[in-house]
Amino acid sequence: MATIWELDFYSRPLLDENNKRRWEVLICEGAVDVKADPARGFRYSKFVANTEVNSNTLQSALEEAMAQVPTPPSTIRYFRYQMQNMIQRACEGVGLPARPSRRTLALQHWLTERNQSFYPQQEGYTTAPTPSVAAPPPTPRTLPDALMGQKWAFVTLDAKSLRDMPDWEIGFGEAFPLAMTAVEESLAIPGLLIFSSRANALAAWMSGLELSHWRIDMGTTPQLVLETGAADSWILASLANPSLLAEAQMFETAKRKASQVHFLGVQASPGSESFEGFWLLQDLVLG
Repeated sequence: MATIWELDFYSRPLLDENNKRRWEVLICEGAVDVKADPARGFRYSKFVANTEVNSNTLQSALEEAMAQVPTPPSTIRYFRYQMQNMIQRACEGVGLPARPSRRTLALQHWLTERNQSFYPQQEGYTTAPTPSVAAPPPTPRTLPDALMGQKWAFVTLDAKSLRDMPDWEIGFGEAFPLAMTAVEESLAIPGLLIFSSRANALAAWMSGLELSHWRIDMGTTPQLVLETGAADSWILASLANPSLLAEAQMFETAKRKASQVHFLGVQASPGSESFEGFWLLQDLVLG
């Protein structure tokens, strides 16, 4: 399986001698296998003065990180919408594709660790709020007609059954180790299955979207929305029927009980024993 790196280049809750924020480059190996050991993945960190925040500095950090591993990653993922121009230029400089993505789970867990136990121990630590990373609120778009599912269903899987995911017949997909989350193996993981006569085309299209999570949009017309990339969203289905909306809200409750872990699957029919697509997802508050 190709290695994916997750990257962050941003200010930290640390002040230098001039009372300016210190910046930091963080790079880690993404957890893309349900059986992976997240504690063993590659990690790289480097503090940068606020006067050195540019694409050349980031490119140099990437070159340092790449020199520490036997083979370079296939892709760089990043979640900070406002840093995309700098990150894209730096990644182009080292010949790596960079993809905006909220699917940066290993990085988010590492940032949480550092915010809780590392930064507070460093000189210059401040509790002043860090600037927001939120991207502009997306307007959900309609799926291309050729990719609309004919049917869909809410389902659940025991968390422990996901250990066998590498043995399932799956065309496109991605997972992460549940050891990264607070989910116990006895919990039921909620999910959404989409059935389509063009299941393979739908799964292939989704595989290029950097899937983040699905949610309920409680607008004028309630609907299921798929969140992708750094700031994109797509309408999966309407929830105009009150019974469907009630069922969807039950699954939102199940997501909260499962630390926001859930899944999305694509199949040709309800009777299929294989998946054209299967993604394990987690809705995270980005650090």
